[in-house]
Amino acid sequence: MTATVRHARDLPPAAAVVMTMGALHEGHAELIRVARARAGDGQVTVTVFVNPLQFGPAEDLDRYPRTLDADVKLAEEAGADVVFAPDVTEVYPGGRPQVRISAGPMGERFEGASRPGHFDGMLTVVAKMLHLTRPRVAFFGEKDAQQLALIRRMVRDLDFPVEIVGVPTVREGDGVALSSRNRYLDDAARVSARALSRALAAGREAAARGPQAAVGAARAVLDHAAVTEPPVALDYVALIDPADFTEAGPAHTGPAVLAVAAKVGGTRLIDNIPLEFGAPE
Repeated sequence: MTATVRHARDLPPAAAVVMTMGALHEGHAELIRVARARAGDGQVTVTVFVNPLQFGPAEDLDRYPRTLDADVKLAEEAGADVVFAPDVTEVYPGGRPQVRISAGPMGERFEGASRPGHFDGMLTVVAKMLHLTRPRVAFFGEKDAQQLALIRRMVRDLDFPVEIVGVPTVREGDGVALSSRNRYLDDAARVSARALSRALAAGREAAARGPQAAVGAARAVLDHAAVTEPPVALDYVALIDPADFTEAGPAHTGPAVLAVAAKVGGTRLIDNIPLEFGAPE
């Protein structure tokens, strides 16, 4: 039976940790299963904490789904030993912290440009959770590609004694990437949301012709989706160098991330796929 722990003083060190904001779904279950396989007989801890520091003033902190009982059940079925679900006063006992982790320039691009301060808040709580859970390995989904890149950079730059492992995005049958925010979509918006994964698939098909072709093919799908009902309101579609999250140029070689962000029916969604570009002949 999975134990639910509220206070850090009662939390034993973890072999592996999966950090979440709750509202768990099959994507989180896959993270937990991968952590369970890696940890062997070691403890797998799942954190459930809706972090106020990473929500902007106009974002959905108050209505973000909180489903702890269902989360504990899913975590247990997927193989977790402990669910750490602290109250905000446990994580930030003095109120919002005056000292925070800065994401730096890498956190000001793409998602950071659309959500100022988001990555500072995210890295601050990840750092705190790493200190509190004391894992050897931490697992994060590749769907949040910029988040994963920044966590890896923080761990490297600040010498955290933990290995960061990315787990591939889990998709539903229609191609939509699993996300806790998908529950905000009504039936019509859900149909429109499929355009994000279709755009990425088109970009993958065109990637053999080079970086510009990949981005152009993805944008063409999204331009068409802008006139659907409800429309897909594009924030960005870009080919990104995962090393520093700068935009990859037309001569880019090596790994890249084709990423998209858009609002569908008032719900902001993100998605991405990894691509690889060979050296020019």
